Amino acid sequence: MARKRKGRDISGWILLDKPAGVGSTDMVNKLRWAFQAKKAGHSGTLDPAATGLLAIALGEATKAIPHVTDALKCYRFTVRWGQATDTDDAEGTVIDTAPGRPDDAAIRAALPDFTGDIDQVPPAYSAVRVDGARAYDLARDGAAPDLAARPLFVERLDLVDRPDDDTAVFEMVCGKGGYVRSIARDLGRQLGCLGHVVTLRRLWSGPFDLNDAVSLDDIERLARTPEIDALMLPLETGLGDLPQARCDDVAALRLRNGNPAPVITSEAEYGETAWASCNGRAVAIGIYLAGELRPSRVFVT
Repeated sequence: MARKRKGRDISGWILLDKPAGVGSTDMVNKLRWAFQAKKAGHSGTLDPAATGLLAIALGEATKAIPHVTDALKCYRFTVRWGQATDTDDAEGTVIDTAPGRPDDAAIRAALPDFTGDIDQVPPAYSAVRVDGARAYDLARDGAAPDLAARPLFVERLDLVDRPDDDTAVFEMVCGKGGYVRSIARDLGRQLGCLGHVVTLRRLWSGPFDLNDAVSLDDIERLARTPEIDALMLPLETGLGDLPQARCDDVAALRLRNGNPAPVITSEAEYGETAWASCNGRAVAIGIYLAGELRPSRVFVT
């Protein structure tokens, strides 16, 4: 018999302003302990050196994680010109240098090559699996992995500040699987000056915004107290980028049992993924077809 998981049956989202120096998985474990939750997960990894929005799901909200992970995300990051590192960020060892520095016009002229549908090779120090092993483990052991290019959609990449000749600040909106460090590396190579990331901050992810995030200090101050639940957003907030279909109580029961059911109104087009609600509460996620929703995930709340 499987051991019953300990913890509270609570469901919702915590938007954390992740500090530098801690891993995303460590933050998930920290919040699961702080909320005494049975289940938790995050909707997109941030490197330990990165800061900003980390959306963490508790309980039934974890079923919506794939839809937030697939959504567009926005990053602000600073690139230092003139140096390439083995990690493509400031945490690594400098492996090459270049004397030149690009002007603003040259930088802006290069940006169109990094927008739209592009191919991107992940950093050697990344969580990509190579023959069952993590790329960063291979790199640390001195066996530099040969990583294949992966498709990435970049909606926009803008130069937003130029503090000095050695650094430039960018904002990027991209889809799932994007590596900011690779953008900095490849942009530096194309400009002939090399480059690596020195700061990275996620500003928003799908329906979630950094302005609504709480600090780790807030979490630690309220950990394992009744007051901490006030920091949690409803499960439904993670579905904000999906069209909504409303149903009645009878249809909600059918959907929760995994069966197709008619919906009263729907914002979805035929064949689109949508979420069904009853009296404002999430019931299921599924495909909208001809006036009914065919569930793929159901929420037990």
